[in-house]
Amino acid sequence: MGPHRTTIPCMAGRIEDYALIGDLETAALVGTDGAIDWMCVPRFDSPACFAALLGGEDNGLWRIAPVGAGRCSRRSYRGETLVLDSLWETAWGAVRVTDFMPPRLTETGPHGPRIVRRVEGVAGRVEMRGELRLRFDNGRVTPWTRTVDGRVVTAVAGPDSAHLAVDADVDTSTTKSSTVSDFAVRAGQCVTFVLTWSPSHIAGTPSADAGASLTDTMEFWRDWASECRYDGPHRDAVVRSLITLKALTYAPTGGIVAAVTSSLPEHVGGERNWDYRFCWLRDSTFTLSCLLRSGYREEAEAWTGWLLRAVAGEPDDLQPLYGAAGQRRLVESPAPWLSGYEDSRPVRFGNAAVDQLQLDVYGEVVNTMYSALRAGVPLDGHAWKLVASLMRHVEKHWREPDAGLWEVRGPRRHFVHSKIMSWVAADRALRLARVAGLRASAARWRGMREEIRKDVLRHGWDDEQGCFVQFYGSRGVDATSLLLPRLGFLPPDDRRLRGTLEAARVLDHEGFLRRYADTDGQVHAVDGLTGGEATFIACSLWFADALAMTGRPEEARQRFERVLDVRNDVGLLSEEWDPVTYRQLGNTPQAFSHVALVNSAFALYGTRNGSRARSGPADGPDRHLGGRLSA
Repeated sequence: MGPHRTTIPCMAGRIEDYALIGDLETAALVGTDGAIDWMCVPRFDSPACFAALLGGEDNGLWRIAPVGAGRCSRRSYRGETLVLDSLWETAWGAVRVTDFMPPRLTETGPHGPRIVRRVEGVAGRVEMRGELRLRFDNGRVTPWTRTVDGRVVTAVAGPDSAHLAVDADVDTSTTKSSTVSDFAVRAGQCVTFVLTWSPSHIAGTPSADAGASLTDTMEFWRDWASECRYDGPHRDAVVRSLITLKALTYAPTGGIVAAVTSSLPEHVGGERNWDYRFCWLRDSTFTLSCLLRSGYREEAEAWTGWLLRAVAGEPDDLQPLYGAAGQRRLVESPAPWLSGYEDSRPVRFGNAAVDQLQLDVYGEVVNTMYSALRAGVPLDGHAWKLVASLMRHVEKHWREPDAGLWEVRGPRRHFVHSKIMSWVAADRALRLARVAGLRASAARWRGMREEIRKDVLRHGWDDEQGCFVQFYGSRGVDATSLLLPRLGFLPPDDRRLRGTLEAARVLDHEGFLRRYADTDGQVHAVDGLTGGEATFIACSLWFADALAMTGRPEEARQRFERVLDVRNDVGLLSEEWDPVTYRQLGNTPQAFSHVALVNSAFALYGTRNGSRARSGPADGPDRHLGGRLSA
């Protein structure tokens, strides 16, 4: 006799309870309890159809698990893929649920996003329950649902429709709020569910034939991962991070999103809840440089095309972030119908940072175009015109205050990192000009580079503390200063870098680093927001990199491995880590965190052929770039 059938109340899991599946256009988060609590369709930045992560079960989820069961016994990705296996071992037997999304670019003809959930009996006989609660428009709209031919459930509301197909006889009942499927699997038996989204005005093509899709999906990810050129220690962590970064790319355009979620809090119960489902130029350039270093040139070419389309126009109109398709209007608005992750309000969709001035972005873009060229990606005439246009803007505006890398919502400041990235823009543009033979521009940019350097050393350095500060006139320390060694602004053995590295220890909290702090130890006095936050994972890895580059490899490795220890059971990292409550916080999975992990591995352990990771794009001659600037 099996367990009594009950509906288990659903609450969002801990952030580290979620695994990622995706199709290079959108993604879903699968919890350890078998529930998909988050998915946006048809793109990363589209409204969610499952939003229980930011509310409750009535805001949308899809759970498949043994009746009466809680967390799965264990789970893992199948090798170097994005195919997830979750295993439950119960008193009556064992069952495996395999979740994946076939990449749409591997299929013939147009397809909407599809989630395949394959339930396989491993031992004994296990009673299963599936519960589908579709809620379109970010968990707000309950669709009209009906059953067709016994095995297909269709849900429609406004512009959205979804179709659930199953390949076996399953007892399915549909109500206004949910579709429930009760069935049992014995060892060797398999039941497959496929959920497909499509625009409501186009007839869907539901199918539960997932055998070929699973094979194709496995082959796609294995082939892609095999191109990774890192083979040092912790290769499994590096490859998992790279797969995650690839999963954050929007294949149709080449854009790269910062994370797949919105409004996961940096402090539980606080207001620091932001929408990260967009393409930040900064985050994208960090990601692209990481992929290039790992051997992935195709992504660089696709991103360059996305960049040229997204920023087309005057440089004065350059935004810090864009939509996955390059759209500009990303208006931030609250979602009061959602209670927030663990009651963290407000829930926000859109991001007001789109209207900020962030001068460091110009340096990131020019630096990445330079890195791409060094990796063998040719720049055409349009790309060169973009560089020249961006540099005219930097030349005009680098002396102004801005919102900085951390996108503070307080007053604009003269952030030291922003000034240094303006220096980087001039330095990399100068190197590009040298290749292209543009002597007039080179002379002007050389003068600007020197002027910015003198300005930073005069106003951004605190001689009494012996470190670079967060912004001109402050005494606070900022983790962005840890990026100095790799940027080439000063040599790694410079006393000012070493002093800044030591000063950054004030940011340490239980072995992990915060983003910034004032000298009295109070965080966030500069950003105009209330409440605290946890440590920032990327900053901890930047610290490891800086330690390695300044001759302290053993401490660097310890810092790096400490971050490895806080990945979740399938190797994923969110934005932040709380060393007090021992949990991940912030949006997930976070590109910034995984980029920093890969870069640290290269910095600490080098590459396959034994060469060490470069200290920054500025080192080495540029004569090998000849001929790579196409007309």
